[in-house]
Amino acid sequence: MQDRPDPSIRAARPRRERSARVRLGSYEFEKKGISRFDLRDPYHLAIALTWPQFLAALFALYSGVNLVFAMLYWLAPGSVANARAGSFGDVFFFSMETLATVGYGDMYPATVYGRWIAGCEIVCGLAFTAILTGLTFVRFSRPRAKMVFAANPVVATYKGKPTLMVRVGNGRAGMLTDATAKLNVLLCDKTADGRLLHRAHELRLERAQIPAFPLSWTLMHVLDERSPLHGFDAARAIARAARIFVTVEASDPMLATTVQEIRNYTPRDIRFGMRYADAITTTPDDVLAVDLTRIGALEPDSGEDYIEQGWTEREEEPD
Repeated sequence: MQDRPDPSIRAARPRRERSARVRLGSYEFEKKGISRFDLRDPYHLAIALTWPQFLAALFALYSGVNLVFAMLYWLAPGSVANARAGSFGDVFFFSMETLATVGYGDMYPATVYGRWIAGCEIVCGLAFTAILTGLTFVRFSRPRAKMVFAANPVVATYKGKPTLMVRVGNGRAGMLTDATAKLNVLLCDKTADGRLLHRAHELRLERAQIPAFPLSWTLMHVLDERSPLHGFDAARAIARAARIFVTVEASDPMLATTVQEIRNYTPRDIRFGMRYADAITTTPDDVLAVDLTRIGALEPDSGEDYIEQGWTEREEEPD
């Protein structure tokens, strides 16, 4: 007697590999095993969408809900008073009015079936309006740092040593306080068996925290013997795929919250032998002024120590 296959055991189907590409500035990487749009986390999905994507999704959802209820009205002729027989357009627009809880008096539910469907749609409309209001408020109320980064990091002379510098400006009219910065580099190494290995290294800053951030701030990392970038030039930076990551976090007193900005640079963005041109000047009435359009302005490094107004010096070491 031939054995029959157990119906409870199903043949394993090959699962489609899910993946999502994540972009951080100009840096793009891929994550496998996750979905780009996870419907199990609708709140995060709605917040992460861009405004065009959010509005398109809102229009599609609104139209879809109205189409479903319009179909229910259309399947029961006579359920909507004053709607033309067989007219899907009439019941669709009636559905729009009902979902928005707006009644113009021309069309209304005429049967018990129609009243039940209209009641369900009114409840859906109230929930839809509440959720939409909440999501719109959250999207508008998200704090943004509005910091201006120089287009290129530079390696210039500072205290007689080559120093990696990144200049950042406060793009808001108000003050940012208690600002902290982190500088990291991602280097690519090749192992003995030929595998590529990406490693992140923290770069020690001359000053990693400032109490007030009104104008601009130049982040500095000396390329000494302790630096992962010691002895680097443009060719070596490209060969090691050195990618610079800058994170700046500060408190915004106006919003009473913390804001953060992240920027990354490719090895071809780094300008060796260049330094930042002056962006801070003094007005005739002795007021400091920063030109944010010159945050990334460069000039050749003369070999003299780079000097800029503001917070640049190294913090005192604890005893």
